[in-house]
Amino acid sequence: MDDFRRAPHRFLNRLFSSEDTNLTDLVAGNVTADSVWDLADPGGTLTGVEHIIEGFVRPLKTALAHVRRRDELFIGGPNRRAPGGHWIASVTHYVGNFTAPLFGVTPSNHLVFFRSGEFYRVEPDGRISEAKILFDLLDLMRQAGRFPLPNVMGTEMLFPGPATHDGVLPDSGVDGSKTLDLCEAMLADLKDFDPNDFSSKGQTGVDGYWHDDMLWYGPGGIGSNYRWSGFENDHRAGFLTAFPDRVGGNHYCRIGDGNYAAVSGWPSMTMTHKGDYLGEPASGKSLTLRVMDFYRCADGKIMENWVLLDYIHLFRQMGRDLIAESNASGTPR
Repeated sequence: MDDFRRAPHRFLNRLFSSEDTNLTDLVAGNVTADSVWDLADPGGTLTGVEHIIEGFVRPLKTALAHVRRRDELFIGGPNRRAPGGHWIASVTHYVGNFTAPLFGVTPSNHLVFFRSGEFYRVEPDGRISEAKILFDLLDLMRQAGRFPLPNVMGTEMLFPGPATHDGVLPDSGVDGSKTLDLCEAMLADLKDFDPNDFSSKGQTGVDGYWHDDMLWYGPGGIGSNYRWSGFENDHRAGFLTAFPDRVGGNHYCRIGDGNYAAVSGWPSMTMTHKGDYLGEPASGKSLTLRVMDFYRCADGKIMENWVLLDYIHLFRQMGRDLIAESNASGTPR
């Protein structure tokens, strides 16, 4: 197979780089007729060309004036998980002036960088037959000055590209399968933890999976952090206290590409809400969580990890509508 990453990269950027009036022809030429795209809550499932245009493309073009796509990562590889095939994984921002509501979120009339994690299955003819798109609506609310949750422990920030500046269509000559091997081994050991200090086997130290200077870029509601100590303090301890029986790794896609790897589950996690979390008292409810993880590795260590979580969907399962709360009680800039 030729470099199957390039045609989807051109297509997805063209969607948001021109005032193309014939979107139907553009989309129809690059997705299969029965293509199914699952969007983060409240986007739902879109099937076929017109639904993809009306449910994905037009909302972004309408809400974000002169919107452009700005990729930070764009990688691809053969999928180790069923249903197999070749997949693309991307971390991107949709950049524009937020001048009209988007998925119910009230606009700010200012510049926003609307982050999104995206996975696409690419057929041998280069067309996209399946997509999972996880928008970070909580971070959009933060940028608009209407954040509905308490202050987070981590640092809320724009997702940076990789420190090596080579995350878009990487061509390093590194075997991506070995990068994915490292990430899979880390995930296997991360499942079990000591409830006293939240440590897991083999994560840190000389022989650990993570580099001492690891950077973990978390989504809205969590924020980003530096080094394992920051990750534990700003995210892991609170999450495991709230969801101590969480089980992850239910992935539909795992790919490696050079020094990069990406995995995603829809949902990936099942868990019980046993402790307070981000201001929400323990409910005892069984919950699921949609997850996307993107990794950069070097010299046998994980250096950077970008994480997207569907927290709108998670909190809806707890009985809360964060979009409505943001619109009702947030304080705009």
